[in-house]
Amino acid sequence: MLNNTLSGPRAGIAAALIALAIAPWANAGHTNNIMITGYWPPTNWMVSRFSTSTELNPDGWIGGNWEGRGYNVYSFFPTFNPDDAPNWGKGTGDFEVDYQDTSADWQRIVNQIKPAAIITFSRGNAGVNWEVESRLKMRAPNAWFPDYLEPKRPSADMPIFADLAANQIVPSTLPMQGIVDAVKASGAISNAYIDTGNGFGGAFLSEFIGLHGEWYNLQHSGVNDPYRNYAAGHIHVGIDTPLAAANMATEATLRVLTDYLDTVVPAPGTAIAVSLGLTTLARRRRASQI
Repeated sequence: MLNNTLSGPRAGIAAALIALAIAPWANAGHTNNIMITGYWPPTNWMVSRFSTSTELNPDGWIGGNWEGRGYNVYSFFPTFNPDDAPNWGKGTGDFEVDYQDTSADWQRIVNQIKPAAIITFSRGNAGVNWEVESRLKMRAPNAWFPDYLEPKRPSADMPIFADLAANQIVPSTLPMQGIVDAVKASGAISNAYIDTGNGFGGAFLSEFIGLHGEWYNLQHSGVNDPYRNYAAGHIHVGIDTPLAAANMATEATLRVLTDYLDTVVPAPGTAIAVSLGLTTLARRRRASQI
């Protein structure tokens, strides 16, 4: 009669193997939430359809299980007085163009959303372009360009300065080439490219919020993180980019990102499958010795 019950030393070995198999996933998890942000137009307008605020998005949130891809897309952005164009200033609402406001809003919002991926957008250079930043550079608090309201620079007591050192370079973890190729193929913007220059993100709020996204990824990319983040990065959008083209490019970017997430997010039940496989292996070894 075949006995499939493990006992004695072999039972201990099997239990240890199963524990080792489960350990990397035991405390791991993630949401299916993607967080996107905007600053000056057109970047706030182009992400507004993904806002859950009826005031900012009266037509209704389109981000729930967006396009049936299994991911919820949430956007956050400030609004501006049209009379202030083209020098839009600070704005009002989430992520005002202000270091103190951006830092405080960041902590509040990521704690709510716990994003699996983040894209921060901001207005970039003149022209119609989609500039995917390959890396960003941390600066000392007094090395940032001033914003619009005192205190006009970030302060050393902001959480990000505890983790990132001055002059530290942080790479994007977005699928950058895929985004560039998709935006071009969509016909929305032909001048899409990856920026690898030494100007980095510009030492203003664009780079500051972009670093927050990449810092969040550094904090939460570990396999044991209960709310793991898989990708984060920043994209500059040309000043003269028409809203329709910006909308198309945003959608193309999100499709590439969700496709990428499908390749890196563990499938449900991975740990169970591994542990069951090792249990079966242990049982087979025991049976072969009977």
